[in-house]
Amino acid sequence: MHALRQQTIIDDCEVIVIDNHSDDDSIGILRHQLGQIMPVRVVETPRNAGFGFGYNFGARFAQGVYLLINNPAKILPPDGIEQLVQHMEQDTSVGILAPALIHPDGTVRSSARAFPRPLDLVLKRTCLQYFFPRRVRQYELGGQCPSGEVDWVVGGCFLIRSSLFKELEGFDTGNFFLFFEDMDLCRRCWQAGKRVVYTRSVTGSDRKRRLSEGGLLALMCTNIGRAHIRSAWKYFWKWKKMPNPRF
Repeated sequence: MHALRQQTIIDDCEVIVIDNHSDDDSIGILRHQLGQIMPVRVVETPRNAGFGFGYNFGARFAQGVYLLINNPAKILPPDGIEQLVQHMEQDTSVGILAPALIHPDGTVRSSARAFPRPLDLVLKRTCLQYFFPRRVRQYELGGQCPSGEVDWVVGGCFLIRSSLFKELEGFDTGNFFLFFEDMDLCRRCWQAGKRVVYTRSVTGSDRKRRLSEGGLLALMCTNIGRAHIRSAWKYFWKWKKMPNPRF
């Protein structure tokens, strides 16, 4: 939140913090601490129905031309939002714009990727990746994706036009509780005739550890992992036999 306060265009922004029906006293702490920092609207969801549900709920209260979907782990530089908005203003064909994400050790997160096929996800999480490195690189775009059009970007930090978010009816909460809702949104963005773009001219910081990390076996042994597998199944079922909308 301190990073948001330092944004160069913060006076033109509204900040909406979504408490996705937490089961502790975090909402009270948020209201107390945030109220001392800057004008913030805290929105409480009636239930925890997932990642996308929380953002969809909060977006109802937004009045701006753009929505910055941003989770607390992603921190943009002071001119980050301004640069993203300028990019969108200069190119109306862009529907979703995402910055590069940098880990504390300086490595770049693979946050822009190609739409996967089921085998891509299996390869990535098993020793088979060493036998099919080219295919894994194609899915992850080499891990060092240049600025430009991409199939999809991760949902932790991106800018989207509010009108487009409304047109697409936000994240698909009927299918996705957690994971794959960002990939699905990007597919629908392409279907709507708008581009998904990744830019390395804006870089945000991101922690290296992620909820979905680990091999295939590790996913099957945790609630988070099983949620990832369920969302993957629903994603591939929803888009089965559908061509890549980017092309």
